[in-house]
Amino acid sequence: MPPGLNTGDSAWVLVSAAMVLLMTPALAFFYGGMVRAKNVLSMLFMSFVSISVVTVVWFLYGFGLSFGRDAGDVGLIGFSHLGFTDVAPSTLHGLVPLYAFALFQLTFAIITVALISGSVAGRTRLGPWIIFSVVWVTLVYFPVAHWVFSPSGWINRWGVLDFAGGLVVELNSGMAGLALAIALGPGIRYRRGEPPVPSNIPFVMLGLGLLWFGWFGFNGGSALNDGRVAVAAFLSTMMAGSAGMLTWLILEWIRYRHFTRLGSATGALAGLVAITPSCAFVNVWGALLIGVVAAVVVSYAVEWKLVLGYDDTLDVVGVHGAGGIVGVVLIGLLATGVTGSPTKGLFYGGSGALLGKQVVAVIVVAVYSFVITFVIGKVVDGLFRMRETKEEQLAGSDLQFGT
Repeated sequence: MPPGLNTGDSAWVLVSAAMVLLMTPALAFFYGGMVRAKNVLSMLFMSFVSISVVTVVWFLYGFGLSFGRDAGDVGLIGFSHLGFTDVAPSTLHGLVPLYAFALFQLTFAIITVALISGSVAGRTRLGPWIIFSVVWVTLVYFPVAHWVFSPSGWINRWGVLDFAGGLVVELNSGMAGLALAIALGPGIRYRRGEPPVPSNIPFVMLGLGLLWFGWFGFNGGSALNDGRVAVAAFLSTMMAGSAGMLTWLILEWIRYRHFTRLGSATGALAGLVAITPSCAFVNVWGALLIGVVAAVVVSYAVEWKLVLGYDDTLDVVGVHGAGGIVGVVLIGLLATGVTGSPTKGLFYGGSGALLGKQVVAVIVVAVYSFVITFVIGKVVDGLFRMRETKEEQLAGSDLQFGT
C-alpha cells in the first residue's frame, strides 16, 4: 500500500466514478424517451458512443491537457501525462490513486459530450457526430476543464468557485448545444412548427431516476473524500432536485391547471443542474432556494428557442445552459464560507468580489464554448455532412443503423 493512501476515500471515489458513468446511459434513456420512436436508437447510440470515444482520447492526451502540469504557467492548458505512460497504480493524487481520480474526471467529460447531442436530436448523422465529439472534447472541454478544475488553471487561481462542474459541464454543454444547433440549422419538423413527440415517458422517468442517483456521485464524489464536504454536497443535491421538481409542478398548475410528468422531470433536472457548482458551498436552505430559482428560470429559458428561432430539440440550452448560470452566479450570494471554501457570498457577509468573478467566469466560458463549437460544427458539417437531409429526417435517424 503506497504511503499516504486513504482506502476509504479511494473506495468512495471509485464508487462515485461508477455512479457518474451510469449517468450517460441514464441520459440516453432520458433523451431517447423524449424523441420520436424512429429516432430512439440513434439517441441511445449518441450517448453510448461518447463513452468509448472520450475514454480513448482521455487517456491518450485528454487527462494531460486537463490536469497535467501547466504549460507556460499561464493557466490555459496542461501538458503532461500524455499516453498515461508515466502513471502507475501506486501514483497518488492527494490521498487517492491518480488512476481513480483520472477515471472519475473521465466520466465528467463523457457525459458533457453526450449532453450536447440533445440539441441536435433527429437531424444528425452518426459518423460525423463521432468526429465532432473528438474535436470538441479536445478544443473545448479539455481547456475549460483545465481553467476551472486544475489548481493551476487561471479561473481556479482567480478564486472562482465551481465545485462539480457548473461551468465545465453544465454551461459548457448548454452553450455548445446552442452553437451546434445554430450551425446545423433547424430541423425540418421545427420549420413546420411540429414539436418533439415523446415516444416513451417511462424511459424519461427511468432516465431521471438514474441521473439523480448518479448525481450523488457527481457532486459528492467531487470532494475526493468521504468526509463532511461530501455529505454536505450529497444533502444539497437531494434538496435542490426536490425543490426544482415541486416548483415546476406549482408553475404548471398556476399556468395550465394540470401537471405533466415531463415537466416534473425537467424541474428536477433544473435543480440538479443548478446545485452542481454550488453543492459544497451552500447550506440546505441555500440549496432549496437554488432549486426554486433554477426551476423558475429554466421554465422560461426553454421557451427562448421559440422566440429566438433556434432548434434546441431537447432543451439543452434552456436546462443546462440557463441552469448552470443560475448555480454559478448564486454562489456569489449564498456561499456560507463554512464548507467547501472559506469564501462567503454577499448574503453571508462577503464582499461583491466573489459575485463579480462568478459572472465574469460565466461570460468567458459561454463565449469560448459558443464560438469554438460553432466553428467546429460548421467545419465538420462542411467536410462530412453532419446534418441529415430532409428525407433522412422524415424517415428517422434510426435508419442509419444496419440490421
